[in-house]
Amino acid sequence: MDTISAAVMLFLIMDPMGNLPIFSSLLKHIDKKRRRIVLVRELVIALLVMFLFLFAGDNILTFLSLNKEAVSISGAIILFLISLKMIFPPEGGLGASLGAGEEPLIVPLAIPLMAGPSIIATLILLAHKDPSRMLDWSLALFVAWLASAVILMFSELFERIVGEKGLQAIERLMGMLLLMIAVQMFLNGVQSYLG
Repeated sequence: MDTISAAVMLFLIMDPMGNLPIFSSLLKHIDKKRRRIVLVRELVIALLVMFLFLFAGDNILTFLSLNKEAVSISGAIILFLISLKMIFPPEGGLGASLGAGEEPLIVPLAIPLMAGPSIIATLILLAHKDPSRMLDWSLALFVAWLASAVILMFSELFERIVGEKGLQAIERLMGMLLLMIAVQMFLNGVQSYLG
């Protein structure tokens, strides 16, 4: 897998389009100036967590005595479930809310919305599969995070340009792509286990 493919895959897993309404809902009670600060803080925390798992993931696998096939198959199952929610969103959406003036801290914006189990499993797999390319994986992660951050930082503008129906269509398309990645990840895990 090349760096661009890895970045696209990580971007799809981060799912900024699907997270837009949830981020907006959680931050709507916060003052506009403060909202941007909170969003940047949560995005940076998510990036640090993702880099932590990218670089320490192999050690975590060794410590827990997990093989890469188990991580691949479990990551594929998580991706599969997430992609189904993207394609067939639950009634009423995934929105959440906090009390007036209450700020989210780490949960749920940084973890699990940006740095969720599927992205963590994928990063561990990338690092485990080819540890000699950590610079490539780091670049792919940063590019995917930056693209997601831009979409989330300019969410109001993006929602206005694309519209609600456009967001739904893009979300479903991203879900289909993620579903295909999940199936491939599952097949790779099974093939590696059997081979």
